[in-house]
Amino acid sequence: MATANTMLLLSRLYRYSPDKFFYFLKSQFFLNSFEPEIVFTLQEKRGNVESVPDATITQESFKIVVETKTSDWFYTDQLMRHLASFSDEKYKVLITLAPELMAESKKKAFEEQLKQYNLTQDYPIIHINTTFEDIANAILEIVDEKDYEMQDILDDYLNYCYNDNLIIVSDAWKYMRMQLAGVTFDFNIRENIYYDNIERGFRAHDHLGLYKNRSVRAVGKICARITAVQDENGIMKYEAEFGELTEERKLKICEAIEDGKNYGYDLSKAHRYFFVEKFYETDFKKITPRAPWGSRIFDLTQYLQTNELPDTHKIAELLRTKTWG
Repeated sequence: MATANTMLLLSRLYRYSPDKFFYFLKSQFFLNSFEPEIVFTLQEKRGNVESVPDATITQESFKIVVETKTSDWFYTDQLMRHLASFSDEKYKVLITLAPELMAESKKKAFEEQLKQYNLTQDYPIIHINTTFEDIANAILEIVDEKDYEMQDILDDYLNYCYNDNLIIVSDAWKYMRMQLAGVTFDFNIRENIYYDNIERGFRAHDHLGLYKNRSVRAVGKICARITAVQDENGIMKYEAEFGELTEERKLKICEAIEDGKNYGYDLSKAHRYFFVEKFYETDFKKITPRAPWGSRIFDLTQYLQTNELPDTHKIAELLRTKTWG
């Protein structure tokens, strides 16, 4: 399943934009050593060939072989057997993919044998050890914020990876997820809660920003994440994904459901509720035209130019001096 979903992500990227797909391959796996795109050439003459065709269409041969594990369970003998999957391709890459990188000693042992094997080959095989998170981050870097279709696909992939523990959540502390607030903004601020459709995927984040009127107007640190749905008998069912499920939080969810009715929202269906310690007002302005269509992830360490984040109220103050596009 992990392999299938990763290949689906890459195939959707290819269908969406071949240019971005090939850029992803070059930057992550081939280190810009080749041009995999189709090349159109006019009047190509090679060597001593006397005949010059009017045009040629070519593509350099390459093959990528992927071995996926749900932990660092890679074994040299299995990986060496995988080398037989290659033939006479000019560019060959073996990818080992897992939630965590291979232990350095294990990686070194395999690559020593691979080095000896490559001595017998016309074209060497490159080994790339990577993680599900690295794959997602690399695609995130090349997908524009206006590529709404790919953003949704990437969100779904990240949600799958987090739910199946394929991404080790180690850097959530530095990310802020921006959400559109609009008519619910005052309620969100007053009750320190935000809700979203449970089917909406997201990458792990510790901070939540609320967008309204061309700016992120509030930021809070998440202290609990709870899902809630009303069953066929009208009874609320809760599940704490993170933090404690308290009676006070149950009450706030019920208040959110009632408040949502004022705007035509049916929150009796499954939703996810984000509780923050406190929303602090800020003014993190968007300077490019058009409002965002959905959520967006910000690396606060980059925007605030720091390796350690201060308290949330200080983050709110600092964001007032920053802008984004």
